Amino acid sequence: MSKDYYKLLGVERNASDEEIKKAYRTLAMKFHPDRNADNPDAEAKFKEINEAYDVFKDPQKKAAYDRFGAAAFDGSMGGFRPGGMGGGNGGGEAGFGSAFTDIFEDMFGEFMGGGGARGGRGRSNGPQRGNDVQYTMEITMEEAFAGKEATIKIPLSESCDKCSGSGAKQGTGTENCATCNGQGRVRMQQGFFTIERACPTCNGEGAIIRDPCDKCAGSGRIRKEKTLRVKIPPGVENGRRIRLSGEGEAGLRSGPAGDLYVLLAVKPHRLFRREGADLFCRVPIPMTVAALGGDIEIPTIDRTRTKVKIAEGTQSGQQLRVKGKGMSILRSQARGDMYIDIFVETPVNLSRKQADLLKELDKTTGGTAASKHSPEASGFMNKAKEFWSDLTE
Repeated sequence: MSKDYYKLLGVERNASDEEIKKAYRTLAMKFHPDRNADNPDAEAKFKEINEAYDVFKDPQKKAAYDRFGAAAFDGSMGGFRPGGMGGGNGGGEAGFGSAFTDIFEDMFGEFMGGGGARGGRGRSNGPQRGNDVQYTMEITMEEAFAGKEATIKIPLSESCDKCSGSGAKQGTGTENCATCNGQGRVRMQQGFFTIERACPTCNGEGAIIRDPCDKCAGSGRIRKEKTLRVKIPPGVENGRRIRLSGEGEAGLRSGPAGDLYVLLAVKPHRLFRREGADLFCRVPIPMTVAALGGDIEIPTIDRTRTKVKIAEGTQSGQQLRVKGKGMSILRSQARGDMYIDIFVETPVNLSRKQADLLKELDKTTGGTAASKHSPEASGFMNKAKEFWSDLTE
C-alpha cells in the first residue's frame, strides 16, 4: 500500500507550503533519534517524515505525487528515483542528515551568520548597497506652516576617493579567499548536522585584500561631514519623513549609496495647538467684553492679526471658528481653520470704586432678576434646592 505523505505530516491536501514546512519542523524535532534514544521506532518515523517533506519541498515532485501518488517515485512510471530524501542513490540514509540540515539552517541560519544558509550561499564580495540613515530635524510650527529650505551637516561614510571604494591600494586588487574558495561561507559536519557559517578568514566576503588602501584601511569608505540642503514643503506634520535618495551611507565595493531620511519634529507652540490642518487657541477675554460684546484682535500662524467679534453674553467654553486661518495643507493652496476657545476672565486686584460698582451691579442683577441675567447659575441653584429638600424628606 502506498504511503500517504499528507497523513504522515498531519496536514490537509490543500495545505500551503508554509503549513507543510511548519508541520515537518515540529515532527522532525519530535522524532529525531538524538532526542528518542529509548524509542526504537523514532528513527523509522523520522525517515518517513523526511521522505515526505523531501517530496513536498520540490514543486515537480509534489505535482507528480499529487497526480500519481507514491508510485511516481518507485521507478515503475519512469519518473523520479525512489528514496526521495537522498536524490540519486535511491537510499534514505543520504537524505537522513541533509533533510534535517535544511530545517536546522532555516531555523538557525540567521543566527549562525547572515540570513540563513540558502540566502547566504555564494560569493558576497560584489558591490553592496549602503545603509539608510535617519536624521532628526526640529522645526517650529511657523516653519511647518510656511515651509523652508534648511542646511544640515551630518557625518556619513563616503566612498574612498583614493581607492575608488575598492579598499585595495592603487594598482592592486582582491584575491579569492583560499579557505572558502571565494564562496564566503564554510560548512562544518557534526553528526547529523551540517552547519554553514561565514568564513572566518574573509568574514564572509569571499575575497581578501593583501595590500589595503592606506587612506581607508581597506574598508573602501571614509568618514566625512556632509552638507546637504533640505527643502521642507508647507503643511508638513510632526513625524513626517523626507527622503533624500542616494544621500545615505556609501556602499561597499563601489556599491550604490543608501538613502537619507530627514525626520521632522515640530516643536510645540506657545499659543496654538494643532490637530491636522486646524489650529486651536485659548483666548481669555475680560468679563465686560463677554457681557457687553465687542471686537478683539488675535494673532495668526502667518504672523498677522485677525479681528474677531464677541457677541453679547458670551460664556467661557464657547468656541468661535475663523475660516482659513489654520495650517497650510500639504501639496494644496488651501488652509485649515482656526478655532478660538473662549475663557471669560474674572477681574482681580479691584480698587474700592471698582468693587463698589460691581456690588451695585450685583444688586441690580440679583434676586428675581438673577434668572434673567445668569440663567445657568439660577438653574443650578434651583436644582440644588430640590436636591437638598429631597434629602430632608
